[in-house]
Amino acid sequence: MTVLRSALNTADDTFRTNYRHQKQVLAELEEQVQAAIEGGGQRYQKRHRDRGRLLVRERIELLLDRDASFLELSSLAAWGTQFAVGASVVTGIGVVSGVECMLIAHDPTVRGGAMNPYSLKKTLRALEIARINRLPVINLVESGGADLPTQSELFVHAGKIFHDLTELSALAIPTIALVFGNSTAGGAYVPGMCDYAVMVDRQAKVFLGGPPLVKMATGEDADDEELGGASMHAKVSGLCDHFAVDERDCIRIGRQIVSELNWHKLGPGPTMPADEPLYDPDELLGIAPSDIKVPFDPREVIARVVDGSRFGEYKALWGTSLVTGWASVHGYPVGILANARGVLFNEEAKKASEFIQLANQTDTPLLFLQNTTGYMVGKQYEQGGIIKDGSKMINSVANSKVPHLTVNLAASFGAGNYGMSGRAYDPRLMFAWAGSRLAVMGATQLAGVMSIVAKSSAAAAGREFDTEADERNRAAIEAQIEQESHAFFVTARLYDDGLIDPRDTRTVLGIALSAAHSNIVAGQRGYGVFRM
Repeated sequence: MTVLRSALNTADDTFRTNYRHQKQVLAELEEQVQAAIEGGGQRYQKRHRDRGRLLVRERIELLLDRDASFLELSSLAAWGTQFAVGASVVTGIGVVSGVECMLIAHDPTVRGGAMNPYSLKKTLRALEIARINRLPVINLVESGGADLPTQSELFVHAGKIFHDLTELSALAIPTIALVFGNSTAGGAYVPGMCDYAVMVDRQAKVFLGGPPLVKMATGEDADDEELGGASMHAKVSGLCDHFAVDERDCIRIGRQIVSELNWHKLGPGPTMPADEPLYDPDELLGIAPSDIKVPFDPREVIARVVDGSRFGEYKALWGTSLVTGWASVHGYPVGILANARGVLFNEEAKKASEFIQLANQTDTPLLFLQNTTGYMVGKQYEQGGIIKDGSKMINSVANSKVPHLTVNLAASFGAGNYGMSGRAYDPRLMFAWAGSRLAVMGATQLAGVMSIVAKSSAAAAGREFDTEADERNRAAIEAQIEQESHAFFVTARLYDDGLIDPRDTRTVLGIALSAAHSNIVAGQRGYGVFRM
């Protein structure tokens, strides 16, 4: 492979402007991440500690191997909504007893760990990631159940959690419940559905109905321990497999269970040299644009992410708005598709289709680096078959079976989002740089389209066009789309798996690739009909 030569000028005004902008964006991101870490705030954290209990991230830290990485997912879930940032649950991929696992941990300092609609989405996405990547699941349970005022948005879909837990078990993907506190009503089925259940003495409360409900329903008097304590479930009901004397003992037992799984990956390990890139990843902050309408060369990103800055480019002189080629990240071979000038033309669409099929023939995972405004429009391109060629690319993406990893570097607009393996095309994991944007099109373009439609409608109806009202509508629509395409808004709704610092891209991709190789890595051997 060729070693990429960087042409980046770090003294350039554009670089400096981009760098300052990205630092500001990352400061805003860090502020929101810190809000998620603080959970319910100091008052509720203190109350939790006063009860002799560990905070959610302390439990996670003790559960993980010493100095192991933890790739937290959807940290800003529920941002900008009535619910706490982070959605009262922490999810992520971490190594426990040498095994990469999916962790799903309730934060009891936020409304007792109660589940809201965003908690549900976040949990279901974590279970989906565990299934498609074949990762054992560890639930760190302490939740008061559903957030009752939002039950209409929860009840029907929440049953999918139990469905997915038992599906994982049927697929021989282990599921473990470490119960630190409440696991009541529907939540009682989490330890019930998991392969292994560990409960903490005098803290775990696992029952379908608590004392007040039992009294109302049956007239029977019973306390928490009789109904659902760890001792009762260990000695009487048999629901508890392991009785823990305290939280640290519960975590110790959880680690022991994982160590005894006899777990092994189905995909190959790293096969390429995993040497560091030749260029400083800090320079990625100056590459990421402050204005997403300004293009940049994705090779400058690739040179700071892949092993040894080596990149074997494919069809370098054809379809140049899309860069394709072969590399490796932390020793794992990858095929890379990266937008160079935003727009996808006919040649780029056909080039991508061929490249994706080649990757599937060689069982090589694909990395999509998005910065696209979509497929080209206009008479020349419509007559030239842009719909057919775009369909080929989307067909190739949809039917590809090798792991896909997607990172939105700047812009992901229109059908380009689909062709570059957006959320709807089931990438194993999908991340976005903190300054990126995602929408059907740019805010100015969308507002302009709406204005043109309004003018046409007025003309067709024989009405006078209100220019002043149109200007107000355009400004309002533009502001709305700017807000809804903002990276924080997008990640809050789990349209990606988290926002990342550009400098962490290589590390995040390394963890994601390692996780993906827990499952079989094999390409598609047949495709649907291509419109030629």
